[in-house]
Formats: sequence, structure tokens, C-alpha cells
Amino acid sequence: MPTRRAVTGRSREPRARFAEELRNLRTERGESLRQLGERLGWDWSLFGKMEKGETVGGPEVVQALDQYYGTPGLLLAMWELAINDQTQFKERYRRYMALEAEATSLWHFAVSVLPGLLQTPGYAREVLAAGGSKGEALEQQVEARMGRRELLVGDDSPPFRTIVSEAVLRMPLRDVAEWRGQLKYLGELGARENVTLHVLPFSAGPYGLDSTAVMFLRLPDGRTVAYTENAYRGDLIEANQPVDRLQRAYDAVRDLALSPAESRKFVLSLLEEVRCDPST
Repeated sequence: MPTRRAVTGRSREPRARFAEELRNLRTERGESLRQLGERLGWDWSLFGKMEKGETVGGPEVVQALDQYYGTPGLLLAMWELAINDQTQFKERYRRYMALEAEATSLWHFAVSVLPGLLQTPGYAREVLAAGGSKGEALEQQVEARMGRRELLVGDDSPPFRTIVSEAVLRMPLRDVAEWRGQLKYLGELGARENVTLHVLPFSAGPYGLDSTAVMFLRLPDGRTVAYTENAYRGDLIEANQPVDRLQRAYDAVRDLALSPAESRKFVLSLLEEVRCDPST
């Protein structure tokens, strides 16, 4: 049996390899992105982003491409490798941060931890330390997170709406003084014109986003993208269909939440319940 030759000139990184394969399959057919979009019924700009490696799309569109190109299961397998590639998590987050900086409005749901935009230094430090950060790296992360808060307090700050699960507010910091400071800061932010705070009470019962923290960004070109996150990874979602599904779930949760006025009262009542540090 002859020795197999290695295929050279192709990326070994899963996300880049997936994007390259998509480009090759389309160009071999001599089709433009617009033609591909028309034939499959998807926005052609999505295929452009996928071929540039800006997004990997969702399983529905990849399955449609597999069927169209006659590559049953191949593209879906490559997609699974690309979306689970650990080396891409930081890159996706960097891209998310760039989009966040230019967003014209933001919506967020907090399932277990307050969003970074609303955190005090003490809260950020304890949460990041619990995730394994320490020493100089920890302080650098705290400083970077505090820098992000400027997004909400400038003269031209974008509108920001957050729904915070009551579970987030029932999980205090170990340092009582820092926890009081965090609750006080939340109350102050809730009074700002550009910040809308909702609390989702336990009494609301089960809800659709019970395991997903998500941020939606409305971009200057009118698009909305989503970023979902857990303790170990984050995913930037740009394809229209999954973003729409997440938005519908978000709207349903907002209908269950307390009004902004009730939510601010809830936060301030928690602040009153937290004992004062005897040393102060």
C-alpha cells in the first residue's frame, strides 16, 4: 500500500479549517455568497462570516450545507470540532468585547453571577478568585473588569437592561462590607436613566433561561448578536435563528420579573438586611 501523502497548506486549527472547507466547497461550484444564500434561503452575509471564521453558525445551517454540497455529516463533524476547540474561547471573548464597545444598546440576564458591567472591585475579585485566578493575574483581571464599567457611566452611555435572578442576590460575598458595597452600587445604578434593572424572584417559578447567562448587543448596523456564558466557556452567537430564539426566551423571562421600581426596592431591602460590620 503506498504511503499517504500529508495534505499541506491547510490549517490544522479546527475553526480555521472549517472556514477554509466552506470557502473551497463554494468556490469549486463557482458560486457567489449571494447565490448560495438565495439557494439555501439564508442571509448570504452569514455564509461570508462563516468563511472568514467570524462565526461557525448553528447546526441547522451546517446541516443544510452538508446536504447542498453532498457531504453528508462531514461539515457537521467539522463544525463540532470547531465549536468545541478550547483555543477559540479567548478569541471569541475578544471579539465579543470589541462588539460590546460599539453596541448601541445591551440586554443581559444573570443566572448565577452579576454581570461584569455591574460589579464592584470587591465582588469581581472574589468571583474571579473562586474561578482560580490569583496574584498579579487576578489584579489585572479586576482592573480590566472595572475599566469595562465606564461603558455605562459616560455621557453617551448606551441603554443597558439586566434581569438578575434572585439567586444571584441571595449569594453574598464572604466579606460582608464588600457585599454591602455591591448592593449599594446596584441600587445606585438602578437609579441611572440608561440602566434598567429587573429582579426575577423565586416566586416566578421555572423559566426558559434557568441555566444560561446571556448578553445581547444591538450593533450600529442594526444586527443583534448574543453571548452566552458559563463558568468554563463563552460562545458568541451571530446567526439570526439562534439569536431570535434566545431573544424570545429573554422576553418571556422579562415578563416574569419585577418592575424596575420594585426591583430597586428589592435590592435596597436586601441591603437593609445585611448586618453592618461592627468595626465601622
